[in-house]
Amino acid sequence: MFPGKRGKDATPLTTAAAGAEYHEPHHRMRRVTFLVALAVFAQESTWNFYESQVPPLLREHLTSAAAVGLLMGMDNLLGIFVQPWIGARSDRTRTSWGRRMPYLVVGMPLAAVLFGLIPHAASSLPLLICVMFFYALVANTFKPIAEALVPDFVAPERRSRANAAVKIASSITTIVAALLSLLLVDDHPMIAFAVPSLIMLVSIGVLGVTVRDSRSRAYRSLSEKSTDTEDPDPAPPRVRDTFVDILTDRDRSRLLLLAAIFLFGSAWASSRSLLTPYGMEALDLSRGDAGSLGLPSGVAFILAAYPAAVYAERFGRLRVMTVGMTTFAAAMLLGTVAQNAVGTMAALCVGAAGGACFLVNAVVVLWNLAPSPHVFAAYGGLYTVSWTGGGFLGPALVGAMVDVTGWPLMLLDIGLVVALSIVVVTRIGKPAWRAESTLVE
Repeated sequence: MFPGKRGKDATPLTTAAAGAEYHEPHHRMRRVTFLVALAVFAQESTWNFYESQVPPLLREHLTSAAAVGLLMGMDNLLGIFVQPWIGARSDRTRTSWGRRMPYLVVGMPLAAVLFGLIPHAASSLPLLICVMFFYALVANTFKPIAEALVPDFVAPERRSRANAAVKIASSITTIVAALLSLLLVDDHPMIAFAVPSLIMLVSIGVLGVTVRDSRSRAYRSLSEKSTDTEDPDPAPPRVRDTFVDILTDRDRSRLLLLAAIFLFGSAWASSRSLLTPYGMEALDLSRGDAGSLGLPSGVAFILAAYPAAVYAERFGRLRVMTVGMTTFAAAMLLGTVAQNAVGTMAALCVGAAGGACFLVNAVVVLWNLAPSPHVFAAYGGLYTVSWTGGGFLGPALVGAMVDVTGWPLMLLDIGLVVALSIVVVTRIGKPAWRAESTLVE
């Protein structure tokens, strides 16, 4: 374990102590939470529409669901390598604008332009893949940075609820993507892709004018420590060293949690990336109608996200996560049985509510299992690797299962992956369960 000391004679830091060091006034934490949610909303407005409407573009050239799933997972493969690297680079950046904003004000406008080019490249498969690649590459360079503003400004005891607000903003973009699919895709596909690009440009304009993360307490503390020769702040361990610590620890709780994140990420990504072709193939819907199947589930996620954070603080995060995962798996079975547009939307609503219990709390559990606040950023990177790794392999895996079982059983295939993730979570050590059941932030 890493000792987590801040000087020669310092005692190990606790999460509460870290919270005192990085404390911000509540009104500032609320303001920053809103602005971070705005940045995430801008990013996810393109990602959700990308996952909804790029698969049909690929299916104009490809017949294999596995091939489509593999190409749709390309952005997650890039994220495995790009996001931890850019996150660590951001941690080391020092400018008058802070260490996060420079990456956001450059990356988000460039990604918006690349996203708007996707439908113009759809007539050629090589050109389409090329634009997809560069969009995914640029978008991955700033995707983790906006969320890193949360621990910069928000104290640990408020991070679960702040994370819920961020997830709500992300879910709203699911509704936006579904509405665009329903209202514009069939008749005006170019305009449909231009709208999320415009949303991203407007959002980064607001964020760039209002946020200077150089003013955050975390940034100021780092700057002061870097000039303090008597008690300098130790450099955080490398991501590789942190992973070796997790891998060699006799307590497998952290490793099992990362495995569960990978598996649930596989199921979640598959339920998003393959939903439009599922609606077209299994439910005989038009491309626009199939792309709007996720609209009600976005509302369900919004309604469930904040209660998922509150109940987790009361009953324990691992317990709430397990209940949510079980609910998600049951919803996939429901959708398989009630195989029509209404039944599918109902199943997706129930699944989204269950998924909120996992998405809001998983990274917080990982932070709570960290041996020291000095490795929070590294643990965030490992969470990203696990989630995006599942996002890369999940659609390809489920797509391969669909090639064998057929599109009508796609939701059941996803449910089987979730069931495996539930088994993994139940094997996490009892000390971790007891700690998460009694921890009140």
